[in-house]
Amino acid sequence: MDKNIPLHLQEIIFASSEPETSRAISALVREGKLKLLVPKVYTSNLHEDETTILKRHLLKILGHLYKGAILSHRSAFEYQPTSSGDIFITHGYDKKVKMHEVTLNFLRGPGPLEGDLTFMGDLHVSQKARAFLECLQPSRRPGATSKTLTLPEIELKLDQIIRVNGEEGINALRDKAKDIAPQLGMEKEYERLDKMIGALLSTKPSNILTSPIAQARAFGSPYDPARIDLFQHLFVTLQQNEYPLRPDPNKTVEAYRNFAFFEAYFSNFIEGTKFKVEEAIKIIETGKPLPTRFEDGHDVLGTYQIVSNRQEMQIAPATSSELIEIMKYRHKILMSARPEKTPGEFKDVNNRAGATDFVDFNLVKGTLEKGFDYYNALQHPFTKAAFMMFMISEVHPFLDGNGRIARVMMNAEMTAAGQSKIIVPSVYREDYLGGLRALTRRNEPEKYIRMLLRAWKFSETIAGANMDQMQVILDQSNAFEEGEDYILKIVGE
Repeated sequence: MDKNIPLHLQEIIFASSEPETSRAISALVREGKLKLLVPKVYTSNLHEDETTILKRHLLKILGHLYKGAILSHRSAFEYQPTSSGDIFITHGYDKKVKMHEVTLNFLRGPGPLEGDLTFMGDLHVSQKARAFLECLQPSRRPGATSKTLTLPEIELKLDQIIRVNGEEGINALRDKAKDIAPQLGMEKEYERLDKMIGALLSTKPSNILTSPIAQARAFGSPYDPARIDLFQHLFVTLQQNEYPLRPDPNKTVEAYRNFAFFEAYFSNFIEGTKFKVEEAIKIIETGKPLPTRFEDGHDVLGTYQIVSNRQEMQIAPATSSELIEIMKYRHKILMSARPEKTPGEFKDVNNRAGATDFVDFNLVKGTLEKGFDYYNALQHPFTKAAFMMFMISEVHPFLDGNGRIARVMMNAEMTAAGQSKIIVPSVYREDYLGGLRALTRRNEPEKYIRMLLRAWKFSETIAGANMDQMQVILDQSNAFEEGEDYILKIVGE
């Protein structure tokens, strides 16, 4: 209780041995300003459901009523009752206590150890190594009433430690578990934990692992499960809708290359590599970047060299290995003027953009391999292109050039199917980034799909016998404009 706040204004009040406080509580109960929530605990909240109030303050109540108790087993990970209302506490006895819709499961066991945590100064909580050992104890009850997590859940938590803190982090946990196992009488549980960690690190047999994530790590292809869930949601949304076909109007070699110029120009412009159209044309015509901006110019030239080659752009991956091989080859061409960005090689450090952390560099290969399964199941060229572009953008497998490679891979899908490629013009930059963010941050694929469909519809209009005709259409569409004062127009719409 907070002595600075009047009793009738505190949501939770504990019974007191102090006569003055005890009399004050009794008076407030008689006046109808307090009510008994559970034995020795009162509340001033007379309106909310009692179980709701109890759950909000449960850990504080446990620490106050049961001195020396330890929030343990699965509850040391979850910090709340299970879906069945069960919470697990190690104490000096075996007992069940019912508090409204919450069941306190007291389990006889050792008291707090050095390294165990405390919550609000009163309730002890099993340290992580202890909680893993406790969750590997035998349990006769399945599901939400069990004191332990399932084996796949335990494996997922161990995998997460490896993803975030590496081998050093998981080995520190293993060492701590080894130290405390004798104090807990859990030597057998430690042996199981040691084998699971060894299997995840590929130093021991993997046949004891049960979860797909753990098995993938054991076989050398760990992946980001949150990204796979995101890819699955995009896949399902793409599969549930119908999409048009937009055959490529630029069928001649010259027309295809003219379109590719603007494709390369805008793809670099959107990443901040800005040139005047005349400067970019000179770079392409001479095959030489401007001396004062060699690297930027080479980015434009490298992009053009890929996207103007119809034969190259007709190549789409049939396997996950081909996907990785094709991406690395194209990235090597694109980034050849930037050796510090390791052209053609996946990143070896993590990268981020704004508030978005992309896939951990250790998980790039496995995440792409798992994502490929969804891509491969799609049939319509637009769905394959949309999925491919988002997957690469979201994984961000390279140190630099990820957005450009994502769009190259997207348009290769279109060319392989004989469809119009997609340009994202300068005026559409914020719409494009907004669509990506809506999917990445809020798991809203619909906005991303609508954005890309409009860009595709616009891109189909960019056709003509020469580059000047294409540029007229781009001008009429506001394609080169920037800022909130302009929107993308589609000629003929």
